[in-house]
Amino acid sequence: MNRAFSRKKDKTWMHTPEALSKHYIPYNAKFLGSTEVEQPKGTEVVRDAVRKLKFARHIKKSEGQKTPKVELQISIYGVKILDPKTKEVQHNCQLHRISFCADDKTDKRIFTFICKDSESNKHLCYVFDSEKCAEEITLTIGQAFDLAYRKFLESGGKDVETRKQIAGLQKRIQELETENSELKNKVQDLENQLRITQVHTSPAGSVTPKSPSTDIFDMVPFSPISPQSSTPTRNGTQPPPVPSRSAEIKRDLFGAEPFDPFSCGAGDFPPDIQSKLDEMQEGFKMGLTLEGTVFCLDPLDSRC
Repeated sequence: MNRAFSRKKDKTWMHTPEALSKHYIPYNAKFLGSTEVEQPKGTEVVRDAVRKLKFARHIKKSEGQKTPKVELQISIYGVKILDPKTKEVQHNCQLHRISFCADDKTDKRIFTFICKDSESNKHLCYVFDSEKCAEEITLTIGQAFDLAYRKFLESGGKDVETRKQIAGLQKRIQELETENSELKNKVQDLENQLRITQVHTSPAGSVTPKSPSTDIFDMVPFSPISPQSSTPTRNGTQPPPVPSRSAEIKRDLFGAEPFDPFSCGAGDFPPDIQSKLDEMQEGFKMGLTLEGTVFCLDPLDSRC
C-alpha cells in the first residue's frame, strides 16, 4: 500500500491543507490519561487501554477528582496536548510516531491514538473524551499525517541530504579549528626556540642585519610558482622542498585531503542526527491506521 495511512471507510478531509501546514486546528477535550500498550496498532489493544483508563478515572471520580480538560492542537508537526488556561505543553506527539488512531462509534465522544514515546521508545495509548466530535478529531489527525507524509516525500529527501551535508561541514569545521589551534601552538613553540637559539649564538651587542629576501625564520620565502633553489640560506639550511604538482591536488594547506561534502558517507554524520532521520523514515513507512470501532464498554459521565 502506497498510502501513508489506512482506514476502513473513505472520508473527505475537513480542513484546507494551509490550515494544517501553516497553522493548527484546536479542539477541546477531557484527558482520561495514557497507558503503555504492547503493540503499535490494533483495535483490541486500544479497547483494553480504554477499559483500563476508564476504570482508573471512575476511581478518581469517586475520590472527588474531575477529569482534566486539555486543548489539542493538530498540525503537520504533530499533536500537542496543552493546558487550556496556561497553554503549557503537557505532551507533544510527533506524527511519525503516531501509528494508530480510533474513535468510538457508539457515543461519538471517546477517541484514542497510540504514539511511540520519544524518550522510552515505549508505545503509549492516549484516551480522550471529546464531546461528540471524536470522529472529526480522528480524521483531522489522519489528514495531518497525510499532509506530513506527502511533504516528506516531496521535499524530505532534499531536506535529509541538506541536513547531512550541513552536519558533515560542521564536523569538518570543528576538526579544522582543532588542527589550526594545534598548528598555532607548534608555530609559537618554534618561534620561541628560534629566539633562544639566536640569543645563545649571536655575539653580545651585535646585530645581524636580515636580508630583505628572508622571512622571520631567516629563510627564503616560499613561492609555489618559483623554482626550488639549491642555494642554502644565511643560516646554512636548505629551504623547504616545493611540493610536487600531484601532491598539491590531493592535499590541502594543512596536508590533509580536501573535504568534499558531496562524497561523505553516512558514517560521517553525528549519530543523533542520523538516528532522528532514520526514525522519521521508519515511522512514516509504518503509516497511520485510522479506524472507527466500538470500544466504549460503559458510558463515561460527561459531567466528571
